[in-house]
Amino acid sequence: MNGKEFVAQLLEEMGRLFARLGEMETLESESEGNVDVVTLLRLALKSELEASELAGFWLPTTPEVDAKMALALQCGDEMKHYGMISQRLAELGEDLTDFDPLAEGHSPLYQYLRGLRTTVERIAAGPFASEAIALVRNAQFVSFCRSVGDEETASLYAQTIQPEEAHHHHLGREILEKYLTTPELQELAASAVRNTLAIADELRNLAAKTTGLHNFPVS
Repeated sequence: MNGKEFVAQLLEEMGRLFARLGEMETLESESEGNVDVVTLLRLALKSELEASELAGFWLPTTPEVDAKMALALQCGDEMKHYGMISQRLAELGEDLTDFDPLAEGHSPLYQYLRGLRTTVERIAAGPFASEAIALVRNAQFVSFCRSVGDEETASLYAQTIQPEEAHHHHLGREILEKYLTTPELQELAASAVRNTLAIADELRNLAAKTTGLHNFPVS
């Protein structure tokens, strides 16, 4: 099986998982049931910051230039999103002067991803799988914002953040199609994708009730 065929199978696997989600399940799981725009935007700040930090952390030890370029782009875009979300929170009356998104430490997913050593694992878990989750989460968030009459936040995500996250995912897909040339590399990538799906906050509820997906402690 070549890289393109293998990545197509991974996409189908993720698609089947995402199809089982309820209309707001990622939001409910991520926020532990506290679904409101401000809470979700604050949580998004942590996600954007962690994604940027990870891409920057991986960059010096990722030898492939095309992968470096994808990580560099993601690093900058995620911090741009952080600034845009912060501005939107300020417009909603939130004072972020003393707000530290990482006050309680990095997430278990961040800790898992930081430990990945190979390019195919990093790309599979980061731009490919994590951004696929973000696309599902963001789509649910846009729908929620519109349902409560917050068109400005919905537009921020629909017009800027979501297209850029989709581009990161697409670049990840292209890189995996290029480099997943052996069964051993394909297995590394598949494991990274599945572990990411099992750990992600947005899929916590689904992982708990889905055979084969179990949260596990990450040091």
